[in-house]
Amino acid sequence: MVKALYDGRLATNIAGLKMKTPITTASGTFGFGLEFTDFLDLEKVGAVTVKGTSLEPQPGNKGQRAVETPSGMLNSIGLENPGVDYFLETTLPQLRQYDVPVIVNIYAHSYEDYGKVAKKLDVEGVDALEINISCPNVKEGGLVFGTCPDSAAEVVKAVKSNTSKMVITKLSPNVTDIVAMAQAVEAAGTDAISLINTLIGMKIDIDRQKPVLGNVIGGLSGPAVRPVAVRMCYQVAQNVHVPIIGMGGIMTAEDAIEFFLAGASAVAVGTVNFTNPCIAETISHGILEYMDKHGIKKLKDMIGLALPEGKIHLKRAVKR
Repeated sequence: MVKALYDGRLATNIAGLKMKTPITTASGTFGFGLEFTDFLDLEKVGAVTVKGTSLEPQPGNKGQRAVETPSGMLNSIGLENPGVDYFLETTLPQLRQYDVPVIVNIYAHSYEDYGKVAKKLDVEGVDALEINISCPNVKEGGLVFGTCPDSAAEVVKAVKSNTSKMVITKLSPNVTDIVAMAQAVEAAGTDAISLINTLIGMKIDIDRQKPVLGNVIGGLSGPAVRPVAVRMCYQVAQNVHVPIIGMGGIMTAEDAIEFFLAGASAVAVGTVNFTNPCIAETISHGILEYMDKHGIKKLKDMIGLALPEGKIHLKRAVKR
């Protein structure tokens, strides 16, 4: 028998952000949430994470922007969005009609602009900011913020100094040491960490003998990246004290449960939204069935169960 979603068993608290269920939506796969209201009751997800939002409107990349791959997809949208002012004036008032936390994913190409976006979003109705650090720093020769611990830390500091909101830092998997990145943003003051962002990949049209994507390379998402994401979550959970939102190729409740066992306190569903826009609710029901089967009373009781005994996740559990 399926239990009610809001019986309290699925509740989670991400550094003060209270979610009725541990499922949010991965930025870039759910629009601004409003596009999905014909298919899914937004109040049945733990939080709505909107697409990347920048200081000024961005047109995105030219040419083909997405292509299907085995067990996933490549996208090179280019973070197209109407800008933070449009979001505040038009989108946010509509989102506030729903009883669901709103997480705004933000990005910029300089520390100063990260701070400016954060300051504009320090308003009622925005519950948290998620920092996309997988962007190049145009003032430092195009070095991607998320591949250098010091740069990532500076972004976090710029955002934290300009907002009263809870801050989540979204880590890129395109690094040699994910733990070092996580520890750097934790030391800089991030309230939570989400991981992982997409892996870098490309596809070549063998008939045209040219790259398929207009931008040549793109972000790989979907089931193909899940083992990488679970591994990184498992490693980071043992080395930081802040809560983790796990993501990367989650298609089913079983996939989500892997992340909880690896130390995540919540998860985000992404690519699967394109094939099943109701998946967030379906996964919540599946988690409850798993909890019934294994005699787990509350979600927090399964977080980190797969981690080596006595590691940092036990201290994190007390903090929650």
